Amino acid sequence: MSATNAFETSLLGLIFTNVDAANVGDAAGLQNSAAAGVFWISLHTADPGEAGDQTTNETAYTNYARQDEARDTVQWTITNNIADNDNAIAFPACGVTGATLTHFGLGSANVAAGNLFLKGALTASLVVSSGVTPSFSAGSLDVSLE
Repeated sequence: MSATNAFETSLLGLIFTNVDAANVGDAAGLQNSAAAGVFWISLHTADPGEAGDQTTNETAYTNYARQDEARDTVQWTITNNIADNDNAIAFPACGVTGATLTHFGLGSANVAAGNLFLKGALTASLVVSSGVTPSFSAGSLDVSLE
C-alpha cells in the first residue's frame, strides 16, 4: 500500500508548515502544534540509515554545526507532494579539517543524538575543505514521503 499524492502533500504540510491535515478522521483532521518549533538540519558523510539518529555518519568538519529551520510557511513551501526550502540554508565554513558530504537529515536536536525524522541523499557529493561553506540555495532542498 502507498499513500496518495494528495495525502502526502497534506502530511508534508502538517510536518513542515504546521498546517492542519484536514479530513483525517473528521473534518478537523490531524491538528498542528501549538508551538511549531524547528527542524535541525544535519549533514552526513554516508546514509544514516532507517535506524540511525542525528549523529549516525554525521560530519565532523571543523566548525560544523547543525542549522535550525522553522516549521512554517516562511521557510517551506509544499507543492505536488514535495516540501521545498524557501530560503537559503547555510552551514558554517569549514576550518582546517574537511569531509565529503553525501546525505542530509532533519531532526529534533541541535546537538547530540536527537531523533532523525527524515533523511536523504544529496544530488551530488560535496567535498568540504578549508573555507568551503556548505549550503542549500532556496528551493534546492526537496523532501518527499515516497
